[in-house]
Amino acid sequence: MAAADEGQRTGAPDAALTAPATDTTPDTVDGIAFARLYGEPLFKLPQDLYIPPDALEVFLETFEGPLDLLLYLIRKQNFNVLDIPMADVTAQYLGYVEQLRKTNLELASEYLLMAAMLIEIKSRMLLPVKKADTGEEPEDPRAELVRRLLEYERMKLAAQRLDQLPQLGRDFLRAEVYIEQSMAPRFPDVAMDDLRAAWSDVLKRAKLVQHHKISREELSVREHMSMILRRLQNARFVEFSELFDVTRGVPVVVVNFIAMLELARESLIEITQPEPFAPIYVRLAYLPA
Repeated sequence: MAAADEGQRTGAPDAALTAPATDTTPDTVDGIAFARLYGEPLFKLPQDLYIPPDALEVFLETFEGPLDLLLYLIRKQNFNVLDIPMADVTAQYLGYVEQLRKTNLELASEYLLMAAMLIEIKSRMLLPVKKADTGEEPEDPRAELVRRLLEYERMKLAAQRLDQLPQLGRDFLRAEVYIEQSMAPRFPDVAMDDLRAAWSDVLKRAKLVQHHKISREELSVREHMSMILRRLQNARFVEFSELFDVTRGVPVVVVNFIAMLELARESLIEITQPEPFAPIYVRLAYLPA
């Protein structure tokens, strides 16, 4: 205090006012930031942090919908589902909806529909009961609500039993083991069938690239025409296929056929057939005297 008074007497400025504002965020931080404020990491809580009283709400009981809340109120007080005291249940239900409406109006709208249904059932129970024209007893106004509650309870218990089953990632993890293989690679043995198939493939590819040598053979149509005439001089009829020597190759057969056509064109030979599908015969043409 004395030092402050002395500073004021001497006219020395306050160190807190004259000190320049420095950034407390380190350039390189080894730790992990627990939050970010306007994009900047925070590594420690601010000294002037203020949390409003209504910023955090703790719900001791959570309900998945109107039926879940109604079933909770009935089971908590050991009411018989088949004989629900509508007055007590409706009053407790409306009390919860009123609290929910103050905090979350959008969520409360789902519960308001069930509240209207409870009030309708309660009002119908207050009215005098009228028998039907057929003499049957009128249906209990709570029957539809009881059916929905029992069905919802069965589904809820079934979901709880399914949730108790072990789940991957929650109750157990899949074991993964990495084994480093340092052994020398072992190549598969070659079977006899594999070797034979490979050799057959090589032969097929070799046949695709083989070379063909084409040679020119001197063949004379006139010479073959003379050969056919000499052959027909000693025979009255000669069958068509007997005039061709297939052992000498295709070129000779083709030239021989051309020679036969040339002789027929010059009317030196005749090609006849006794009847349809019968053998074809060749003979010398008869020249007029």
